[in-house]
Amino acid sequence: MRAPVERSAETEAIKLPTSADLDSSPAETQTPCTLAALPLGARLILRCRKDWRTAVVAAIALDCITLSVCSPSGHTYRVRRPPDAALSFDGHFPILGAGDALCWRAALARYDVRW
Repeated sequence: MRAPVERSAETEAIKLPTSADLDSSPAETQTPCTLAALPLGARLILRCRKDWRTAVVAAIALDCITLSVCSPSGHTYRVRRPPDAALSFDGHFPILGAGDALCWRAALARYDVRW
């Protein structure tokens, strides 16, 4: 025995969103393309002489941006880069440096494995 189900106008069927409905506005999907667009504390991958290292935006000035770079020995050092330095992206990872930005995973500096 089944009772008839009556729905009021307030409890209409919920429309499931489609992929077209999930598209973000153009302002949200734009990624920063220069170093100046990253906020203070943003993490990125930086090309050094021999390898790729992780870095953090430590200070922002009008003429330069200071990055705190993690060294494999466990210490950190700072480098300055111009604010108009071009960034590339691998997914959500901002990458700063010349060369093939897609091979950074193979040459990423190995840090002390004890930590």
